[in-house]
Amino acid sequence: MLTLPPLSLYIHFPWCIRKCPYCDFNSHTLGSELPEISYVNALIQDLEQGLSSVQDRPIRSIFMGGGTPSLFSPQAIQYLLVEIAKRLEFSDSIEISLEANPGAVEYPYFAAYRQAGINRLSLGIQSFETEKLQALGRIHDRDEAIKAVIAAKAAGFTNINLDLMHALPGQNLKQGLEDLNNAFLLAPTHISWYQLSIEPNTEFFIRPPSLPLEDSVFELQEQGKEQLAKNAYKQYEISAYSLDTYHCLHNCNYWQFGDYLGIGAGAHSKITDMKNQVISRFWKKKNPKAYLAANNNFLAEEAVILAKDLPFEFMLNALRLYQTISAELFQQRTGLAFSSIENILQKAQQQNLLIYDTTCMETTELGKRFYNNLLTLFMHD
Repeated sequence: MLTLPPLSLYIHFPWCIRKCPYCDFNSHTLGSELPEISYVNALIQDLEQGLSSVQDRPIRSIFMGGGTPSLFSPQAIQYLLVEIAKRLEFSDSIEISLEANPGAVEYPYFAAYRQAGINRLSLGIQSFETEKLQALGRIHDRDEAIKAVIAAKAAGFTNINLDLMHALPGQNLKQGLEDLNNAFLLAPTHISWYQLSIEPNTEFFIRPPSLPLEDSVFELQEQGKEQLAKNAYKQYEISAYSLDTYHCLHNCNYWQFGDYLGIGAGAHSKITDMKNQVISRFWKKKNPKAYLAANNNFLAEEAVILAKDLPFEFMLNALRLYQTISAELFQQRTGLAFSSIENILQKAQQQNLLIYDTTCMETTELGKRFYNNLLTLFMHD
């Protein structure tokens, strides 16, 4: 039987000053004036429509992602949060994150964002080397990246994530480690260190850049992990490292197959229906113009996750975590017995991708490295 999981709220802001060539997210170049008021009002209407699916449940986290949420003024963000608080109960220790990009935010905004209720800032640094930033199509340089972190701290933020990429075009081992060293000097509480990947429907997919060889990337990852650990950043997910107690609560809820309500253009939701004992996914109209013109008809599509697909859906998230996954969590989140996947667990253990017993499972170092291979075992024929 399903158990009701924690609930988070995701808010999507779809515009950027410029679309990055590697980005496959629902982001759109801002060609004219930002429709700030109309979009925030649409978000509130969107939330109103979703309230019946969450039945007055408290929310543990809010994440404002994009796109570039920091294009929106602190006044708009504050108004939005006030309206959300009128409709949803905030947990006592709620985490409220906002993504901001150097070069796409006025630094005095940081203090105002904090006053509006934002308590976690995620900065899209990507690299501290200007040449690499240019290759990635970013609009900021090294100096702006550093200034953004300093400004965030000066504004009083004590929970700051830095997004950093590695395996960049032309990047060698020394340059990759130097990016991490620059991050350590700025002492964020969290570092998201992820490998550049070439995704369909991106400029890099059409015109691929020259990337480091696989062996070089592996060496960078191994040495980078050592440096992160030496600087007290504990890895708790494939790409996530934090100081003690600074795990991203919002992302942890995703990875533990919790529920989330998504509002905004292209936003996805995953909601547990206790009455009917099913889990549904639904998503909103992707194009910002279509979303704004939706006239309260924001939903694009909805689907119930079939029982045969639940093990894969759960593992798609949970296997990213660098921790033991309990049989109890699997049973609570999927409504399935842990024994129902024993044949798959046996096969994975035989391949040295994980270890398990009747109470829990945990990925091995080999399983962590070959996450996709492990995940494939849980795919239903």
